[in-house]
Amino acid sequence: MRVALREVLPDDLPIHFEQQRDPESARLTTVPARDREAFDAQWRTLLADPAVVVRTVVVDGAVAGSVMTFFRDGEREIGYRLAQAHWGRGVATAALGLMLRDHVTERPVQAIPAVHNPASRRVLEKCGFVRTGEYVRDDGVRYDVLRLG
Repeated sequence: MRVALREVLPDDLPIHFEQQRDPESARLTTVPARDREAFDAQWRTLLADPAVVVRTVVVDGAVAGSVMTFFRDGEREIGYRLAQAHWGRGVATAALGLMLRDHVTERPVQAIPAVHNPASRRVLEKCGFVRTGEYVRDDGVRYDVLRLG
């Protein structure tokens, strides 16, 4: 299995759109699926923002997901989303490692996976992130706060 990151191409966007529509992915990330218009608007904003670094994750030549960093409340944050077909295969760990090595070398970097998504927390810990606390949203959803560097 070969995992690589590359710039986001226009042909990737329909695939990323479908990936974010997956109900289990939306539940684990706590990011509700967007309709096409809202999705396109969000990605136009992401791709135009010089502070955002976003890459398409490619596995053996096929689009598997995306990984990105952005600033939230003055902190650099990282997140990713993969198609279910690639879960549990080491793709997330490899993609996150590539992003941190080749595209986002400044530290610290923060990640905030939902507590009900322990697989994501394990991926982050494999890449050197350490749990520093917990965040609880107003609606009661709990998140682990992890930090690298």
